[in-house]
Amino acid sequence: MYKCCNLKKIIHILIILTLIFSTGGILIFLAKHFFFSSAAEKDESPVPLPVIMYHSVYGTQPSEYIVTPSQLENDLIWLRNNGYISVTAAELTNYTNGHGDLPEKPVLITLDDGFYNNLSELLPLLEKYDMHAVVSVVGRYTEAIAPKDPHSSAYSYLTWEDISQLAASGRVEIGNHTYDMHCGNGIRHGCSIAAGETEEEYHNVLFSDLSLLQEELHRCTGITPIVFAYPFGYISRESLPVIRECGFLITLTCYERMNYITRDPDCLLGLSRYNRSGLYSTEEFMYRLTKENNTR
Repeated sequence: MYKCCNLKKIIHILIILTLIFSTGGILIFLAKHFFFSSAAEKDESPVPLPVIMYHSVYGTQPSEYIVTPSQLENDLIWLRNNGYISVTAAELTNYTNGHGDLPEKPVLITLDDGFYNNLSELLPLLEKYDMHAVVSVVGRYTEAIAPKDPHSSAYSYLTWEDISQLAASGRVEIGNHTYDMHCGNGIRHGCSIAAGETEEEYHNVLFSDLSLLQEELHRCTGITPIVFAYPFGYISRESLPVIRECGFLITLTCYERMNYITRDPDCLLGLSRYNRSGLYSTEEFMYRLTKENNTR
């Protein structure tokens, strides 16, 4: 005599089997996503990143720290024609934290001191060639000097309103170049530790200066920079705790060498930069900028 089929029992078994297979699929997905992606990240090669350091962009007579608008335009054309894509500070920090990718040939364009011509001359060229830059400003120049004689491309500095306009363009990120330590006063070089100064004394002096500009930029423009440019490139190891305390994720030096970017955020602390002297042609400068990468 045949037994009747128990429909409820069969449905129960099917549900259990479905859950088992679903769970197995989820586990396989998670293993692939976390294990294999982590392994791939570990195998990623460091990305070469040349960084250019400009200052003033003006006139027809170039010098060590002045390039003419035509020189800057030729630089941007050369970068574009040779496959380089300008990256932002935000893109770099995202990449080092495991988010997104960098272009095959990235370049970081930076400008120091906060000259007004970074707005009048640089910005239109960034827009024309679809590029980005970081402009690092000196607080005292903006607050005390710029308002007295604003908006001359030859010598003026950016006002708070100018800085806001640059940032609003979406082409420029603003960096901190100290509030009032861009000087050589015989006591210290830039923001380096002074002879005979204790680490505690140095910490207080540097934190007071950097945080003042952070606060003023936020108050006057709504911007809180994540980039800090060392004045004259003078670095002290004692500055690192202050850098971190102020929330900077990228620091810029004046060492002239290639950078290699990894998924480690610390690789952005102490980026080297090539000073773009106006005394070189575009081809001469770009050879210096990229020769290390080209010989690898």
